[in-house]
Amino acid sequence: MSPPGNPPVTYWHEMATVIGPLLLAGTDEALTNVYFQSGPRPALPKPHWVNGAAALAEAERQLHEYFSGSRQVFDLPLAPAGTAFQLGVWRALRGIPYGRTTSYGQLARDLGNANGARAVGVANGSNPLPVIIPCHRVIGADGSLTGFGGGLDIKQALLRLEGAACVTDLFNMAVSAAAPALPRAVRPTGTC
Repeated sequence: MSPPGNPPVTYWHEMATVIGPLLLAGTDEALTNVYFQSGPRPALPKPHWVNGAAALAEAERQLHEYFSGSRQVFDLPLAPAGTAFQLGVWRALRGIPYGRTTSYGQLARDLGNANGARAVGVANGSNPLPVIIPCHRVIGADGSLTGFGGGLDIKQALLRLEGAACVTDLFNMAVSAAAPALPRAVRPTGTC
């Protein structure tokens, strides 16, 4: 616990998961960051952070439940730092149900800005709490996987874990049902 008048202590802990190690950071009060350590941008704990697994035990427990398939919704106090627009996008991301996807354009329309897909994409890419705030559930309008801080292989793994079907996967199922004799090599491949 931080002494009165001082900023809260930030704790960090690295946990093993099926998608590689995650570095968690947060205070006694809330989780602030999740970093993919096996992705293209692994993080180092900041010098003033304190190694403290106990402070992050509940976040670790819920993440293990998620990766084992027994948790679909996180119930953690969160304190992501961002602009008002980013915070609004991140709130909207939490409304995307487990196993479902949406596009950047649809998310922008849901937020009342039909022309804001690019801005939503930038805010999505700045999400400091991936997995917990499910930015992996946002895909391209054509069903393709698009940028992801942990790398597209991790995004694909998260969507598969949740049983999410991208638009291209749905197209494949429709093509398979409509023309089962169509050679597999001719069918478009799904990206999720």
